[in-house]
Amino acid sequence: MSVPGGLSRRQMFLKIAMLFNGIVAVALGIPIVRYILSPVTRARKSGYQSWLSLGSIEQFPSGQTRLATYRNPVANASDGETADIPCWVRHVDGDRFQVFAINCAHLGCPVRWFPQSGLFMCPCHGGAYYEDGSRASGPPERGLFEYPFKILDGTLHIKAGELPTPGLSARNGMKRPPCA
Repeated sequence: MSVPGGLSRRQMFLKIAMLFNGIVAVALGIPIVRYILSPVTRARKSGYQSWLSLGSIEQFPSGQTRLATYRNPVANASDGETADIPCWVRHVDGDRFQVFAINCAHLGCPVRWFPQSGLFMCPCHGGAYYEDGSRASGPPERGLFEYPFKILDGTLHIKAGELPTPGLSARNGMKRPPCA
C-alpha cells in the first residue's frame, strides 16, 4: 500500500523510527560529551587554584593553633554554610605558619586540637598528630595535609580549592608531611 507522494507505509515508519532514534542519541550524547570535556571546561575556572584569605595575622597569636574557615572558591550560592571549610592555623613564630586541612590522613574524619597535650586527635580511629602535623600514633600512615600559605599586607592567605593530598603536595611544591 502506498501513501500519496510515493512513500510506502513501511518506509514512513522506518523514517519515523530513524528520527526517534536520532533524538534519543542526541539526548544521551549531550551528557556524555559534557563529561568527556569537563576537564577542559573545569581548568578554565579560576576558583580551583585560588589564594584565599583566612584573616589578619593578628588573629593567630604566635605559638598558638587556631581554627579558621574559608569559603570554597567554587561554591554555589545555594551551598550555604556547607561551603565554609575549616582548617587549623598554627603560628610558629614571626612569619612562619602552618595551615593544616582539618581532615585526618586516614579516612578524612575531622581532627581536633588539644592544647593541653599539644596533639591533634582524630575521634574516628584514634589517630594522633603532633603540633607540627606529623603522625604521632594510630592508623594514619602520614601526617596532616598542609596548605601552602603566603602573607600579603598583614593577611594570611592559603592556596585552596582542592583538598591537599600527597600527589597534589608534590605537584605544587607543598611541604609533604613525613611518613612514619
